[in-house]
Formats: sequence, C-alpha cells, structure tokens
Amino acid sequence: MSATRIVVGRISGVYGVKGWVKVYSHTKPLENILRYTPWQLGQHGQWREVKLAEGKPHGKGIIARVEGCEDRDAAAQFIGSEIAVTREQLPPPKKGEYYWIDLVGAQVTNQQDILLGEITAWIETGANDVMVVKGTERERLIPFLIPQVILSVDVPAKQIRVDWDADIEF
Repeated sequence: MSATRIVVGRISGVYGVKGWVKVYSHTKPLENILRYTPWQLGQHGQWREVKLAEGKPHGKGIIARVEGCEDRDAAAQFIGSEIAVTREQLPPPKKGEYYWIDLVGAQVTNQQDILLGEITAWIETGANDVMVVKGTERERLIPFLIPQVILSVDVPAKQIRVDWDADIEF
C-alpha cells in the first residue's frame, strides 16, 4: 500500500436502516468521492481498507454503503471515520489544476524574492481557497487566486511565486 494517504472526505452519520452512511466529501464535484475504491477508513490513527458497495448523491450530499454493511448498527461503527484514498487512485491533474496535497510543503516567495514561508495547510472558504503559509516570524493566509495573487506554480520544485507584500496582514 502507498504511504501517501489522502483524505477525501469523512463519514458523518448513518442513513436509513440498511447500512447506508452519510458522506461529507472534499472532492469537486462532491460525487467524485464515489469513483474511488477501495476506500481507507480511519479513526483514532487506525486505518482499514473497505470496498464501496454502492453510493449516490442524495439531497445536497452523498450517501454510500460499504460492502458487507447491511444494517444501521453495522453502519454506526463508521461514524466519524475519515475517508482516504492513495495518491495513485487520483487522476493526474489537468494543466493549471493542482491537488492541495502536492502543494503542501511548497516554498512561497514574492516578487521581491522574499521567502514568505512554506504551505502547511489549506482553508476552503467557498469564495476561494487560502494557503496557510508558515514563515519564521509569522503565519500568513494567502488567497490562491490565479493570476491576481498566484504568479507561478512549480509542483516538481515545490515553489510558488506570489504577488503579495511581505508586510500584508490577512
């Protein structure tokens, strides 16, 4: 199994009495989470691989049933589990698209060649994604807006160049 595990969602509750669970998906569109099987379900640092028996969009979310899970009690054990897949299960990103996981650890510099820090996390705001950039003196939140803020992204070199003043507090 690959060492690169990527969390793509979590199980937020049970649905009905036939072993279905409610899924909170981080994928875009939401139903893309159903394309990946097997899933790795994790709770409290313990992971196990499961196969997805079926799944579908439901209302504004997703519901799914894990293979072998036939009733509400069996489904309840999965509540709170993170859903992960291996990096190899994801399709290659299209030109100009990036997986967040590939950019974590990237060095962020501005146009004045000042190193602002390293991407440690991401925040999804709805309007745009925001990089959490940890520098030696402070942490910055920088919007991932191409081309307004993000000037270039070099995934293999883990380098991102931004139009961002080193003194901006955001």
